[in-house]
Amino acid sequence: MSQAFAVHHDENQVPRRGKMTTRNNGGQKRAALGVITNQVNQQVRIQPSRAAKPKASDFNAQDENVFAKKNAKTFGQQPSSQFSVFVDPTASTAVQKSTTVPATELPTALTSLPQTRVPLAEVPCSPDIICLEDSLESPMILDVPEEEKKPLDREAVILTVPEYEEDIYNYLREAEMRNRAKPGYMRRQQDITTSMRSILVDWLVEVSEEYRLHRETLFLAVNYIDRFLSKISVLRGKLQLVGAASMFLAAKYEEIYPPDVKEFAYITDDTYTSQQVLRMEHLILKVLTFDVAVPTTNWFCEDFLKSCDADDKLKSLTMFLSELTLVDMDTYLKYVPSITAAAALCLSRYSLGMEPWPQSLVKKTGYEIGHFVECLKDLHKTYMGAESHQQQAVQEKYKQDKYQQVSDFSKNPVPHNLALLSV
Repeated sequence: MSQAFAVHHDENQVPRRGKMTTRNNGGQKRAALGVITNQVNQQVRIQPSRAAKPKASDFNAQDENVFAKKNAKTFGQQPSSQFSVFVDPTASTAVQKSTTVPATELPTALTSLPQTRVPLAEVPCSPDIICLEDSLESPMILDVPEEEKKPLDREAVILTVPEYEEDIYNYLREAEMRNRAKPGYMRRQQDITTSMRSILVDWLVEVSEEYRLHRETLFLAVNYIDRFLSKISVLRGKLQLVGAASMFLAAKYEEIYPPDVKEFAYITDDTYTSQQVLRMEHLILKVLTFDVAVPTTNWFCEDFLKSCDADDKLKSLTMFLSELTLVDMDTYLKYVPSITAAAALCLSRYSLGMEPWPQSLVKKTGYEIGHFVECLKDLHKTYMGAESHQQQAVQEKYKQDKYQQVSDFSKNPVPHNLALLSV
């Protein structure tokens, strides 16, 4: 019984001229990569970059990937072709003219250059080129003054724009009221105390110094802790976990290269795992409703210091006093960050013999001394008792030379009388 078979045509076959080519006619498949040769009836694949210079007899004229034969006619030479190659006579003439210019007719500065291409800055009488300075350096190398090469402080740049400075300050004054912890929240905690929180903050100061974190990161972490504890009751066994997760969250918000979560598990002496830190971070974000961009005392201090052109010692002393307020929760939670910052700057200026609160700061902050006199008195008591405080991490931090040793009370005596301070 005979059975009819359908001939399958390979789509990769190249048809010969004049007739169709099938599998039985020795059709040649399309070459994929490289050059295909037919030496000794074997197809050998040769990479184009490694292949020797081919001969015209080695190629099959039907292969689309092979080189053209030496005697092959171009498009312009075929009389029956419908296309022709246009050659610009002016371009070829210009090339010929450019190659025939004698070297003696060029300027001396050009003939002395080792390269053959003429720099744009020294092309004579060229109206289409904006002449640069007479230099062989790259035009992308800009002559920038040294003071402009320093990295820009984004907050300083924004706040120096008069159109935005007042609006930003007013917005942050409103934001500090919305994102503050409840004063006296520790009375509702069942298993932790104020002294435990002070130990936690003291430990976080050491962590920030160990990992060289920004000061703003520390203040944000303490803000997250207080706001979280204002709403959630925490067991004492989980208090350090709250602190580690808050610092991890603040570092991810503020730092460019924050420490890994494993580092925050490690600093707890592996009391908690990385997974526990991440779970606590999730809970903190949920309780805080993701309001992590909050103004802190540190932010207001930096803003006030910039407005009065403070020197390094005034900056260090102001920051030292502001960090002392982080440890004592019961005393300073009743004050908003801007009030605390104003009191710290005023006391620092008074301690260094400056005018405590000049009119320029009144205009900048909107505060008179009478607005923060109570906070000023509390801060003065904290300043006087800092040397004998149980938690000494802040004092040890500001004994370093980079902070002008402002916490060394043997070199920087504390003013014991505020009577001369006009309120």
